[in-house]
Amino acid sequence: MTGTDEAGKPAESTADKEKADEEKTEQAEEGVQEQRPPAWAARLDLIEHSPVGLAGVLVEGAQYGVAGGEVHGDVIYQFGAYAEPRPLSGEIPADDVARLSVVFTEGPRFTEALTRLRDERVLVLTGSRATGRSSAGLMLLHRLGLGQVRLLPSDTLPAAVRDELDSAAGYLLADLAISRNRPLQQVHLHAIREQLIHSGGHLVITVAESAACSDLASLPWEPPPAVDVLASHVRAAEGVVGWERVCDLTAVQTFLERDHPPGEAAAFAGQLVAVAAGTAEEASLVSFGEATVQTQIESWLTGEGFSLHDRAFLVSLGVFDNAPYALAAELADGLFTHLQQIENPYQPRGVVIFGSSRSARLDQVRARGYEAPEMTVWGAVPQYMAAFQDGRVAPQLLDTVWMLYPSARPALIDWLRELAVDGRPLVRTRASAAAALLTRSDLSSGLAHLIEPWADSHSYVARLAAANALTLAHLLHAIAIPQILHSWCTGDDENRRWTALRAYGLLGPVLPDDALQALTTAAREHSRKEEDRKKRREKEDESEELQELVEAIQLLLLAARGPVLAKLVMLVEEDRAVRNPALGAFLLACEQPISEADDRPLVLDWYRTALQTEPCQAQQLTRLWSVALEDPRHTGQAVRTMRAWVGIADRVPEAETVMTVLLPGLAQYPPHRRRLEHLLRTAWSAERGSRLPVADRLLAGLPH
Repeated sequence: MTGTDEAGKPAESTADKEKADEEKTEQAEEGVQEQRPPAWAARLDLIEHSPVGLAGVLVEGAQYGVAGGEVHGDVIYQFGAYAEPRPLSGEIPADDVARLSVVFTEGPRFTEALTRLRDERVLVLTGSRATGRSSAGLMLLHRLGLGQVRLLPSDTLPAAVRDELDSAAGYLLADLAISRNRPLQQVHLHAIREQLIHSGGHLVITVAESAACSDLASLPWEPPPAVDVLASHVRAAEGVVGWERVCDLTAVQTFLERDHPPGEAAAFAGQLVAVAAGTAEEASLVSFGEATVQTQIESWLTGEGFSLHDRAFLVSLGVFDNAPYALAAELADGLFTHLQQIENPYQPRGVVIFGSSRSARLDQVRARGYEAPEMTVWGAVPQYMAAFQDGRVAPQLLDTVWMLYPSARPALIDWLRELAVDGRPLVRTRASAAAALLTRSDLSSGLAHLIEPWADSHSYVARLAAANALTLAHLLHAIAIPQILHSWCTGDDENRRWTALRAYGLLGPVLPDDALQALTTAAREHSRKEEDRKKRREKEDESEELQELVEAIQLLLLAARGPVLAKLVMLVEEDRAVRNPALGAFLLACEQPISEADDRPLVLDWYRTALQTEPCQAQQLTRLWSVALEDPRHTGQAVRTMRAWVGIADRVPEAETVMTVLLPGLAQYPPHRRRLEHLLRTAWSAERGSRLPVADRLLAGLPH
């Protein structure tokens, strides 16, 4: 029975929701299902668009804060609202200010900021929290020699600030909450300055960089280098000698290789002080980085100052790290819609179109933007890319969301399913990469929610997503992937068998023996089924399985090369069941160009190299050519492919040199010689309206 929800609306049953989701996915799949790229092109998409370094094997904050006597990130004090009535400002204890002043490191614009504060009495510092803007503000006021520094609450209305500036003190208004609906305007600053002149005080306001304060004469705060932060802390505790004792440690140099905000550097410095004092071992520094990253991630996901939309962008950037910023931002809106459906199902699910600036969004999650080319089928296209400053964040972030916040799983699953059938190869590949990482974290859930539904789909695009995910999961050292592939490859489900075949082809360089064994087993099984059909006088199988088997072997051969080539020659000569798909794969490989810009066949270039460095491989390639020309099922394709090679030899001298070796070797067999003589005599150039000049030269080199 269908019930009703709290609003009196009919509640959607689980079955209805699942059916609606399936229909939605099928509709999305139809949009890209028509385009089926060749297997090798799909492999290149996987390698090109995977997160940095993942698929390469498939190719031969705060400055300082003080609390309890320790220095932390930008948390000097709780700069948020209070539940109980409170005074509108409170004095920051002098001892806390003194402790901070001992270790504080000036940023590159500190002197400029101090001059402006002294002259103008009010200064607006902008930047992300991670830059240490609030600690800098506190130290600016301290350097002016004011008797006391008072802290104003961050939710103070801009128009009400002047009413609190009633003494000759320093005032810090950290993390002022402003927005388009509650901006900080120049008129507010004029009124504040007028009051400060009257009272003899000074005020520093720190805000996030955004359009809400773009018209103000603010000063962007730049943090000091992390090495200066470390040196300041260690010298304050252990002196110059103590810093010299630890500055060249491997763990310290490794830490400094990455970009760290002052707050993280200060926290690391605390551990470094213990090492310098001899109360901790150097090994303790190694594990510090991972703990710091995890702490930062959880503060983003649970701390104040982040909206649900901000967190959706954070997760989207985790999937699209080192990818175009616009892509991560665009797709984050879709994830936000899914998340809000869980968190606030009766709240309108719109997004603010013109919200924070690009730089502000990246600063908020400690990411950087940079210009770089994006590789497309049309070549390199300039893009503004986005990446976390710390490369460890993206995978750890996705793992944290998946494993520690399972309430987000339904939204993440629906979102990744949509990405997997997107029309853009980069988006589909990143969806597979994310699914692979989540499967490594939780094998059962990753398979059940993402990979298996994709593999069971009738859509080529979805099944390719499953194959890519399994491939990347194995590269990420997820458990049981070879067992899963073997089970699917030998099972009865045609779609899962297709998926496993493609994954085996992709994994050739890392699992050459397993992949070849699985593909030959599949070839024998396919041959057995064909024999049974012939006995029952049924028509030949028209499914995609044979074509996928051919493409999988092609991928395996081109990717693994030497380790597979010799075994493939032996199988072609000795195993009749494997011969047909293996020869089809070889000829398909012979048609594959090096790249979009270079139409020379990969195998032709392989043969050229083998002649110089691996003569045995050159003989094996010649043998496969000979068998392909001889086999009546492949003779026609072999002749057409060889004709294309002759055309390339007419344009590329290196190719002609290779053909002068290959063709005489094949012509030792009389039937091959007759075919090659006919091919060369009829090698015609449509552009010139005559025979190819290279044909006569190659024909003269054939044995008579």
